[in-house]
Amino acid sequence: MNILCFGDSNTYGYKPDGSGRFDADTRWTGILQKKLGHEHPIIAEGLCGRTTVFQDELREGRRGLDTIGITVEMHNPVDLLVIMLGTNDCKSRYGASAGTIARGLDQVIEKAKKNASQPFRLLLISPIHLGHGVGESGFDPEFNTSSEIVSRELSAEYEKIARKHQAEFLDASAYALPSVTDREHLDEAGHAALAEAIYKKIVLLS
Repeated sequence: MNILCFGDSNTYGYKPDGSGRFDADTRWTGILQKKLGHEHPIIAEGLCGRTTVFQDELREGRRGLDTIGITVEMHNPVDLLVIMLGTNDCKSRYGASAGTIARGLDQVIEKAKKNASQPFRLLLISPIHLGHGVGESGFDPEFNTSSEIVSRELSAEYEKIARKHQAEFLDASAYALPSVTDREHLDEAGHAALAEAIYKKIVLLS
């Protein structure tokens, strides 16, 4: 079973202290690979700053809608597509509600289906919540208090999208917290906890 994991910096494995990227043994995708074994290849496609449909004026190529089709084609055949996006969509400059972000996610899924060489199973993951005060000085000024609220509302909207596509659903915030270091990214413990939750979900699919 080929498993494609499409996400943002928390799939990439960005370190909360800004010092780079966690190694493969620490990232949730790497831990998941060890748990599943190499007969189930994990393809990690995480990109820092990736959104569902919003264009980042400061960094090109961040719209998931622009890259999901190409990514699926690159890795066909895909048996299971895991999508965890939405955190960057909560940035204050987009002013998007959780419902709007979910509609963007729906477009990403539809495009993935169009570019797949075969039908695939889908696991939608609503991301961890943004930590309280994430937009304060010394943290990430791209977010504000409204961003925090929207991040907490994503799971309910994402579950609706999962039902629409007859997909599996997992709420990452039920298993992992943002690090205290940056109030935004997974730390080592968060990656391990999320990997375990996803592993249990995938085992049920097998």
